Amino acid sequence: MSDRKDNKSRDPIRVRPAKAADAAAMAAVAGAAYAAWPAANIANERNFALQIAAFPSGQFVAVFGKTVIGYATSLIAQIDHDSPWHSHAEMTGFGTFSTHDPAGNSLYGADLAVHPDWQGKGVSQLLYQARRTLMKRHNLDQMVAGGRIPGFATYRGQLTAQEYVAKVAAGELRDPALNAHLRAGYAVHGVHYGYLEDQESLGYATHLVMANPDSQPRKRLIAGAPVRRTARHVRVCATQYDQRRIASFEDFAEQIDYVANTAASYDSHLLLFPEYVTAQLFSSFERGIELIDAVAQLAALESRLDALFRDVAMRYKLFLAAGTTPVRSAQGMRNSGHLYTPSGGVYTQEKLHVTPAEREFWGIVPGDGIRVFETPIGRIAIVICYDIEFPELTRMLVEHGVDILLCPFATDERKSYLRVRYCAQARAVENMVYVVLSGNVGGLSRSPSMFINFGQAAIFTPSDFAFPMNGIAAEGVVNTQTVVIADLDLGALDIQRQCASVRPLLDRRHDLYELRAKVPVEHVTVV
Repeated sequence: MSDRKDNKSRDPIRVRPAKAADAAAMAAVAGAAYAAWPAANIANERNFALQIAAFPSGQFVAVFGKTVIGYATSLIAQIDHDSPWHSHAEMTGFGTFSTHDPAGNSLYGADLAVHPDWQGKGVSQLLYQARRTLMKRHNLDQMVAGGRIPGFATYRGQLTAQEYVAKVAAGELRDPALNAHLRAGYAVHGVHYGYLEDQESLGYATHLVMANPDSQPRKRLIAGAPVRRTARHVRVCATQYDQRRIASFEDFAEQIDYVANTAASYDSHLLLFPEYVTAQLFSSFERGIELIDAVAQLAALESRLDALFRDVAMRYKLFLAAGTTPVRSAQGMRNSGHLYTPSGGVYTQEKLHVTPAEREFWGIVPGDGIRVFETPIGRIAIVICYDIEFPELTRMLVEHGVDILLCPFATDERKSYLRVRYCAQARAVENMVYVVLSGNVGGLSRSPSMFINFGQAAIFTPSDFAFPMNGIAAEGVVNTQTVVIADLDLGALDIQRQCASVRPLLDRRHDLYELRAKVPVEHVTVV
């Protein structure tokens, strides 16, 4: 017994998304946690398997080592605020989650249970935190649940259910379930009868609501009615970033904040900055510094830049692709792009193909890893400048389900820019995918590089009847500081890939040629 307690103190309890292989272990936890219930009223392995299949990112397990010790299940539902009460069976499709509606406005907490051996150790709070993060990630109005009150049976005939709940909320009585709900941040909006068959609660349950303080209804409205994701329309903002001379890091932060504020003012979901946007800081370094030394000095600012972009993404509730910046690694200096999320996450894609100038003058070495970012607004990949000129890379990403390619670029004159632009538009046409370009304009005096820039931000679409005539959703005025914004219909991609006038993805000659990745394409779930 003492060894077990020592292990519990040393090994952390983790919460992760549930997998299909967890269904049996989740059923075992349910059987132990609800031992007093009739077996017919407890979710079984098949129920959990169906729930995971219906909404994989909505189901969580708490694990100690490899052992599942708790779980939380949820689905998205459209709940009428004027008449919010429903039974558990009605909300969950009798435990199958066939009622899951990605277009809904609320996260419905179907069940949360912790094995009796692990109750009272903070496991439920970790699971509630995972649910709160999920609610914010999907920009839902609220999280709702029906809460058991298992202590109520003790006061049968002495108190009404409403009186019992009021006393628990006031701290005069304790209830193991309701107190956990209140600690998690739920508010009781009512007490109802007939939620589920629960002898300990005498058939009563609380109607629990946790509002999302970061909810952005306008962005939710723009996203529209989805089919498979919680957003099928995405408003994208791409910058034409003015590389003007600045005096300090604070000046740079102010310009980044200004652009993000502009994107947020237009209810954008996603904001893209250009390649080497951070090179503007070169103009604040010592005059006459060599380029290779300036790159090293810029890389030394990695932690400050990370904190800046993370804060901006969280404050403005944006998915923010922060262009690129030099990052020192064990293999050498990499040109790295970062995707920041409204919840504070950060994810990296390195530039894979390095230009001769980057290699010779900047000291940049090619990066590693091909990543697809699974976000609530669609599958996104970051293809950095020169990378867009290699069609094999884009085709592999699209074969892994990418909807939107983000292409931050840095070009010094018109030929360089047009090379990137023509390739980007070709990738959009041949892969039925959206491509977003963001570049630098202006120039830096007293700088070892970026002293001239040629840029035009643009958002490219496939070329067919469902899209603009010229395959351009938006583009800026050349070499002017501005942003371009467009709404992208992800549902149109699904339809057009199957029934457009020409169908490049379907009409390939696999008998004549093939494309094969030599390293796995990594799918990264963005939170």
